Amino acid sequence: MRPTPRKAFAASALTLAALAAVSLPATPAAATPERAPSVAAAPGTAPLSAAVAPDGIASTGIASTHVTEPGSAALEPAKAAVTPAQMAAAADACTPAQVITNGGFESGTSPWTQSSTSVITSRTGQSAHGGTAFAWLDGVGSTHTDTLSQSVTIPSGCAAASLTFWLHIDTAETTSSTAYDKLTAKIGTTTLATYSNLDKNTGYVQKSFDVSAFAGQTVSLAFTGTEDSSLQSSFVLDDLALNTSGDTAPPADATRTPAAPSYTVSLTSNTAGTVWTGRESVTFTNASATALSEVYLRLWDNYHGTCTSMPIAVSNVTGGTAGALSVGCTALQITLASPLAQGQSATIGFDLGITVPSGADRFGYDGAFSFIGNALPLLAVKDGAGWHLDPYTNNGESFYSLAADFKVTLDHPTTLLVPATGASVDAAGGSGRTVTTATATKVRDFAWAAGPFSKISGTSTTGTPINVYSVTGISSANAQSMLTTAKTAVDAHAARFGAYPYGELDAVIDNNFWFGGMEYPGFVLDLVSTTALTHEIGHQWWYGIVGDDEYNSPWLDESFTDYATDLALGKTGTSCWSSVSWASSAEKITNSMAYWDTHSSRYSTVVYGYGKCALHDLRRLIGDTAMTKLLKDYATSHWYGVSTTAEFKAAAQAATTTDLTSFWTTHRIEG
Repeated sequence: MRPTPRKAFAASALTLAALAAVSLPATPAAATPERAPSVAAAPGTAPLSAAVAPDGIASTGIASTHVTEPGSAALEPAKAAVTPAQMAAAADACTPAQVITNGGFESGTSPWTQSSTSVITSRTGQSAHGGTAFAWLDGVGSTHTDTLSQSVTIPSGCAAASLTFWLHIDTAETTSSTAYDKLTAKIGTTTLATYSNLDKNTGYVQKSFDVSAFAGQTVSLAFTGTEDSSLQSSFVLDDLALNTSGDTAPPADATRTPAAPSYTVSLTSNTAGTVWTGRESVTFTNASATALSEVYLRLWDNYHGTCTSMPIAVSNVTGGTAGALSVGCTALQITLASPLAQGQSATIGFDLGITVPSGADRFGYDGAFSFIGNALPLLAVKDGAGWHLDPYTNNGESFYSLAADFKVTLDHPTTLLVPATGASVDAAGGSGRTVTTATATKVRDFAWAAGPFSKISGTSTTGTPINVYSVTGISSANAQSMLTTAKTAVDAHAARFGAYPYGELDAVIDNNFWFGGMEYPGFVLDLVSTTALTHEIGHQWWYGIVGDDEYNSPWLDESFTDYATDLALGKTGTSCWSSVSWASSAEKITNSMAYWDTHSSRYSTVVYGYGKCALHDLRRLIGDTAMTKLLKDYATSHWYGVSTTAEFKAAAQAATTTDLTSFWTTHRIEG
């Protein structure tokens, strides 16, 4: 998250310089959440309530644990028991990659081979899905064939590879039964699909194919369009991507559990998009050698209400017995139907109600626009020290979760656009309604928005589709500027840390956000600001791909992201460490949010400013080449895993012959 002056800092020159490009509005008055239904327990279980202590934290017999231990994230999803040996086996090395070049056709025609110079085009008569260019096959109205192809190499070692493209078909054919004109999609000698005039549609539809079987091969991706003797059919392609990192296995980890969560959610909204009701379930595996008899759901957004009026309401729990709510009603204990041994899996489900409060917040609505971050209940993490049940912080983030898969179905009025984490496909719903199905692989959270947004789209040079959704009042010039920034930023970060793995990227822009910007996987909230948006997109790597315990080690995502932002914007942090002035002997870059919540004016100065300056200093000490390799290798080895301070310090020491002991001491990096 990009913080604001309200929460941030003593106004040092360092911090002001870091935030100079961000225009931050005054903080609104605290909003009063709308009343939500109270949480009900499953039949025959104890009510989902808790006694609230004077400090606002519900009284429980479970203490919040604050630990930082070496380790990585979870395992691949398990549908049945697996052996400890299988769980300990690390995945094959995989360098994430998006292997199609110029998939949005915005960089001329290379390296595509086309049957005529008019296939890749921006001429009138059709329009692009994103940007201005597209591939238009056929549309002649007489016997005709068009082809489009590119040779692609799908790396070995990745667990999966997925081909996606957007397709629009219009036709003058009137038949409802005969496929006169056809488009065939092939990879190598394998036909993936054949479309025809019978598949005509009014807009673009995304198509997706599993091409994992071609890992380790160089093959031709080819499209062939054919028309018969009369009546045109146009087959229009845009924003092609072949992503090889989506199903990369997280590093094996028997320290953290429950592992490999897979969430399935189905929700329906009211007409305004401010109330959502439905059902959620999650399947997970016990990675630990200790039997798992309970899990905890984090209902983070109950921070925005009260225990008698909760924005996040859970009821009718299946697969376990609901216990007491704790930690300000943001943690719900569920005792499993039977304990899980190591490698065994279970599923819990529950009815879910979400009531969005008023306010331009990461969970709130601003006029007709709703922003729904951290609203889906997620599994808490348990390690050798116990459950991580830290309190919500509005000063930064408390969120800590393992890489998970999501399939989320959102039924909403057609008048509302619904950008979301993952790849989304829209289908017609009931009268005047649309069903958006979003799927995301190996992400730590899921967020969405709903409203009558203005939308523009484009594709980065390396092929990442970008969508910018703007609220009323954002000029078209500012929206276009943010699209340009997003395209540049995602490619800059990918070049340094590894290819962006989440398919498309959605940026939701509202200048009323008091917090500046906020990151979620494949989805960010932001102001009109080049610096802030570059920062939030950097979080796709530092928090999203390389995870961390954000409450206990906030520097691992914020310092690293601000350092990455500097590099993306061409800033070298020259002499920035000379501006450091510690407020006390207790102040350290590696302090937890428990410390920063009681020293909020120093949080941004130290964690963002001093933290990134320390990384700049480390680069100058070990050399640019070594630092570049260190971060790229560190991201790869922790891809979809969890980073700790101890692990980073060890990796940094291994990257240089210089003893770093005094460096860590000077820069107050402990752990």
